[in-house]
Amino acid sequence: MQSSYPRPQDVGVRISPDLREDRFCAGFEHALRGGQLTQAEYLRRSFRLGFRAAKLYLREVRRRQGILTFPVQGRFRVRAT
Repeated sequence: MQSSYPRPQDVGVRISPDLREDRFCAGFEHALRGGQLTQAEYLRRSFRLGFRAAKLYLREVRRRQGILTFPVQGRFRVRAT
């Protein structure tokens, strides 16, 4: 089953004219899928700003659903000597 994600225009995000729309949309969709910025092409300005816009959109969606923050996961190592 294939999921469909909203486009930036569908959720009210405006794309600045100085950004590349295709990269912005790719970054937006990548963030909605839960991706991380792990490749060099993901660090381009348009992609990063699309990624950031999607993260802010997801935060707002979660806030509307009553999910304020997720607990922080961390690891620590303890050694007994």
